[in-house]
Amino acid sequence: MNDPAPPGFDPGAPVRSGIPEHGRVPKYYAVKAHVVGLIGELGDGDPLPTERDLALRYEVSRETVRQALRELLLEGRLRRQGRGTVVAGPKLEQPLSPASYTEGVRRQNRRPGRNLIGLERFPCPAVLAADVGVRTGDPVWHMERVLLADDERVGLESTYVAVARVPRLEADFEPDSSFYSYLRDVVGVPFGDADERIETVLATPREALLIGTPPALPMLLIHRLSRDAQGQPLERVRTLFRGDRFSFTAHLGRRPG
Repeated sequence: MNDPAPPGFDPGAPVRSGIPEHGRVPKYYAVKAHVVGLIGELGDGDPLPTERDLALRYEVSRETVRQALRELLLEGRLRRQGRGTVVAGPKLEQPLSPASYTEGVRRQNRRPGRNLIGLERFPCPAVLAADVGVRTGDPVWHMERVLLADDERVGLESTYVAVARVPRLEADFEPDSSFYSYLRDVVGVPFGDADERIETVLATPREALLIGTPPALPMLLIHRLSRDAQGQPLERVRTLFRGDRFSFTAHLGRRPG
């Protein structure tokens, strides 16, 4: 018979809430634990007490409070608003599946959007040719867009696709809409499958400025190579997601046999 889970048990939390085995808890971590409890009593967007008030409440230095808050900001539990700090909402869950960003955000009752940064065409370099199914020197599009969720900037997407596939992209495509819907419904090119690779990176100064984050904020970077329903190369996509606002989910099943 299994023992019942203890009160407040969270299977997704670190073992022993991150307390070292020797039992000595760093001061900043103790403050962090207190603030996590405080966050649980507040709602999304509610302001946190000032650093001075927290330092007085927990009888520590303001630098100790800052260290605790820095970790909570990086983890996405808090966010900056103006000159203060407020409680952040739950992270967006993006499925690792053929579903588009638009579909993933809508499933969580958020409003997806995109701001176009640039759309240009240029001769395809050799390193990109096989990924988009063209010969070196053939024209390709590069489309760069900031990803939005309820008008909050949460990512940056760069898409490369052959001009021959979507010759009227500049004229027909609405930049704030789903590119996959455009391919399927307007161009008649259904999405087939894709290979993805995920890594953690820091944004470049330009990327951080476009997304509206500090350069030190960890990002989740997804490289995607997509194919159409006939298995032919379709697009290459590089997408940066804010590490403090996104998590990714995947369904794993057994292989036949």
